[in-house]
Amino acid sequence: MNMRVSFDFLVSGFTVGCSISRDNFSLSSFDDSLLSTQSLAVSVITIITSILVFRYWRSLKYAAVSYEIPIPKQCSEEWTGDILDNPSIRTTTDNNINCYCPANGKFLGEVTPASPEDIDNAIAKSAVAQKQWARTSFEERKRVLRTLQKYILSNRDIIIKAACLDSGKTRIDASLGEILVLVEKIKWILGYGESALKPERRSVSWPLMCYKKAEVRYEPLGVVCACVSWNYPFHNLLCPIVSSIFAGNGIIVKGSENTAWSSHYFISIVKGALEACGHNSDLVESITCWPDVAPHLTSHSGISHITFIGSRPVAHHVAASASKSLIPLCIELGGKDAAIILDDIPNVNILSSILMRGVFQSASQNCVGIERVIALPKVYPRLVNILEERIKLLRPGSILDGDEVDCGAMISSAGFDKLEEWIHDAVQKGAKCLVGGKRYLHPKHPKGHYFSPTLLIDVTPDMLIAQNETFAPVFVLMKAGDVHDAIDIANGTEFGLGGSVFGRNKRDLQKVVQEMKSGMVSVNDFGVYYLNQSLPFGGVKGSGYGRFAGEEGLRAVCNLKAVCEDIFPGLLSTAIPPVVDYPIRNGDRGLNFTTGLIELAYGETWKRTFGGLWKLVTNL
Repeated sequence: MNMRVSFDFLVSGFTVGCSISRDNFSLSSFDDSLLSTQSLAVSVITIITSILVFRYWRSLKYAAVSYEIPIPKQCSEEWTGDILDNPSIRTTTDNNINCYCPANGKFLGEVTPASPEDIDNAIAKSAVAQKQWARTSFEERKRVLRTLQKYILSNRDIIIKAACLDSGKTRIDASLGEILVLVEKIKWILGYGESALKPERRSVSWPLMCYKKAEVRYEPLGVVCACVSWNYPFHNLLCPIVSSIFAGNGIIVKGSENTAWSSHYFISIVKGALEACGHNSDLVESITCWPDVAPHLTSHSGISHITFIGSRPVAHHVAASASKSLIPLCIELGGKDAAIILDDIPNVNILSSILMRGVFQSASQNCVGIERVIALPKVYPRLVNILEERIKLLRPGSILDGDEVDCGAMISSAGFDKLEEWIHDAVQKGAKCLVGGKRYLHPKHPKGHYFSPTLLIDVTPDMLIAQNETFAPVFVLMKAGDVHDAIDIANGTEFGLGGSVFGRNKRDLQKVVQEMKSGMVSVNDFGVYYLNQSLPFGGVKGSGYGRFAGEEGLRAVCNLKAVCEDIFPGLLSTAIPPVVDYPIRNGDRGLNFTTGLIELAYGETWKRTFGGLWKLVTNL
């Protein structure tokens, strides 16, 4: 009697047959399959291990580097400083820039302004460094950004103090506006910058270009320039640097004379990151000069692109200057941003907190700050009651105070007369000033530049303060009859940077988003379109043109090179048919040939398409 039993084993996903007999027990097929499975497992483990080792090696090769740079003595706890009698960036004794803290008038130091020769030298040095930098890989550029980010996070308290000393803002305002947004930008570029700048495939025309492939390549421009404002001295200086160097450019940054002291420290942070990673720090240069010298920079033939952040009057000069060398511009000029409040807002207390931050962040010296709050009739009186009490409690002051402060100083008192004039004009025309309304003489810091946190209600579009950017701690509250009226009021200025809308009705919310004439809109929030660095930043109308941030901003500092090439080079490529080759032998046949070509490619009916093919063939 011979009994045989057959069954299968499932080993590592493979079915292995095994036959067992009472007289003959054989496992040869099982042994072969098991050996094959073991070999496969070893191969898989080897591949995975190799990948992990490679990634570990790569992470070490491109990891952030630690470095140190000298810290300004003014940022130490021991520094006290001398208070100037008449704080001003200009002196009567020499041409130097007189740097002081606008919160208390303490002298920070002097900066020698750049001359035309200094500008020429800076551009020349950056151009030399850029030629080497343009050949670096994205991983090498990311390493510099990681190194920069590591330094910022490790030294944020010192950076915050330097920004506060030079601009007068509070530590919280600096932490949010100087550090948070910048490191978010670096994070976004590290995660998405390379994919944004990779060659992008484009469609080709069928059938004329069926043997071609097309793409857009994003290449460095060379040396670019950024002229930035004083309101965020660290963020405004470094943001264009981060984008520009990641795109492979060198950059000259012109900071404001008002924050010249901190610019030198902040630029050394970037240079330190470049040097720590083995690159030429001449790639990034900082220029601070008086306005009469600035046109030498903005018209320089060595500059390939300019990003300007500032006021409209200065923008006109920059644009005129740049036109001499046909330098392309991205211009951001601030705005008169409106926040529209619908009647169905669920929680006015939460809303008031968002509005307070939106208005008073950085003492309202914020290009996307809320300059007008336009509320519908039902919610309007509730807002007035809450806001009046909250704004009365705001405490102006300096970071050097031991006490808590809410609002920092203004960069200068130069605009106080006009600001008080606008408030007076509004009151004369029917508005009510419930809080503040005038400059503030700080009891501890009489040399500081302070304006009282102000609440102005019942403001109407015909008032000067409703049309002009205040850039000051003034909460302007306006009443609208309905959603249509609110949109008309919001669009009733020459500005169009950002805006926001608060409410629950989706149809009304989307109506505001669609009809508000601005470059950006936040729904039930304030200014988050900038914290989200994947979005482009910029405005319309009198708020400028062009975009920075997001893919659009990164590509704006690139040469967008269109490339079209053969799919099968040497096998299928363009050849000029004899009938249209120079010199033309028969004009009629040549014209019929080109007519047939056009009708073949673009004929709207089959008859015309085949007719075109016939003309093409018969006139070859």
